[in-house]
Amino acid sequence: MNRLAFVLALTCVSSLAAAADAPTLAHGKEVFTQWCTPCHGEGDQYPGTVALGVKYQGKLPAALEARQDLAPEVVKAMVRSGISVMPFFRKTEISDADLDALAAYLTEPEAR
Repeated sequence: MNRLAFVLALTCVSSLAAAADAPTLAHGKEVFTQWCTPCHGEGDQYPGTVALGVKYQGKLPAALEARQDLAPEVVKAMVRSGISVMPFFRKTEISDADLDALAAYLTEPEAR
């Protein structure tokens, strides 16, 4: 529970970083397509999207690419730590640079 509180605190005080550049956002989309879409794509055939739909019951979009409320720190924490049945991803799978690009892509509304 302390980890969740820490992540939520980071969300509340997240830095106001400059918008990511186009190549970073494009790379983030590539990372999402390779690593995230198999579970978190748009539609009922993706188990992560279905699970989030059940969790949020329409209060938030189930598809991650449709979300407007994600903070980079939260994206990074979930990818590195995993949650529930979502596995964690090692730096050998998603590098820190890939994770930065992914976080930028999922938190920059204009990117999608």
